Amino acid sequence: MRIESVESLVRDNIVVVRVRTDDGVVGIGQSAPYQAETTAHVLHAVVARFFLGRDPWDVEALVDGCLRETYKFPSSFILRALAGVDTACWDILGKSAGVPVYKLLGGQARPRVPVYASSMLRSTSPAQEADRLAALVQEHGFGGVKIRVGDAMGRDTDAAPGRTEELVPLMRQVLGPDVAISADANGGYSPGRAVQVGRLLEEHGYFHFEEPVPFGDVEQLVRVTAALDIPVSGGEQDTLLPQFHRLLTTGAVDIIQPDIGYLGGVSRARKVAVLAEAVGLPCTPHCANDSLLQVFSLHLAAAAPACFQRQEWSIEDTPWTRHLYGPMPQVHDGQVALPTEPGWGIELHPEFLRDATVTTSGGPG
Repeated sequence: MRIESVESLVRDNIVVVRVRTDDGVVGIGQSAPYQAETTAHVLHAVVARFFLGRDPWDVEALVDGCLRETYKFPSSFILRALAGVDTACWDILGKSAGVPVYKLLGGQARPRVPVYASSMLRSTSPAQEADRLAALVQEHGFGGVKIRVGDAMGRDTDAAPGRTEELVPLMRQVLGPDVAISADANGGYSPGRAVQVGRLLEEHGYFHFEEPVPFGDVEQLVRVTAALDIPVSGGEQDTLLPQFHRLLTTGAVDIIQPDIGYLGGVSRARKVAVLAEAVGLPCTPHCANDSLLQVFSLHLAAAAPACFQRQEWSIEDTPWTRHLYGPMPQVHDGQVALPTEPGWGIELHPEFLRDATVTTSGGPG
């Protein structure tokens, strides 16, 4: 089996990647969203040549070779493009073996994946946010939720004056004592302010505090984590495996959150999950939308022993993911059942195939 062609299918914020083999197997993958045209250009200009003519069963070696050869360009765009090819290759392997991808990632560690309802909004008022999350807990049985506090990379500002101080206690009041509530600051605080907000979360029994200080500043993250009792998480923006090792071994985080799309695919994300397992910390892959990345994260969480906590599940209706693929995974009693079909267990929607702009590297012969 050899890879014959690599295709990008671009629509709005999405780059879907199709990899075709010389024996007719087609794998479906996806890059991280946004800046889709640039990602697709890098895919064809830089990344595709490391896979064309090669055996997809060598996917981890091919990913490693691509990154070593392009070491002068440690670009997020290379990793985004690489994620598309990597995830398409894993789909090929699952289809060729006749098993879901999670079976190839180590097997089924759990029969269903528990998830929490993850809000992506700061535009809602505290009352609106509490009401909509309470409705989702009631409808789908979520045992956990996550809210947004402060402002993304906000330098101690809030999305609206006093929003965080009002929202944090209100969520506990509305949801009661049995729902695990978490808060995501998206790197919005300086260390001192992060500790203040962390103590507010502790006062109201929150489950974990995500990305309290700007990513990459490991020393400041260590300082905040050491000062708080609430578990602190991070890692979604990081792209280097040695950086994940630092986060996991310096006391910087209590929960690690690799993003499959940002990190370069499942091959590298599962290595972070293994690192987490080795040091005894939980892994919760970051996944901020319901694109194909949600499916990839579901498979990784199904297989990785370190993914034993509730996993992130975006509750937002994003227009650019509509009519992208099917079947869409569904939450019942706060859990998602595992796919049973080979590969990722999904197909692209006809409307997406109709509207997407297709570019191809390689081809027959």
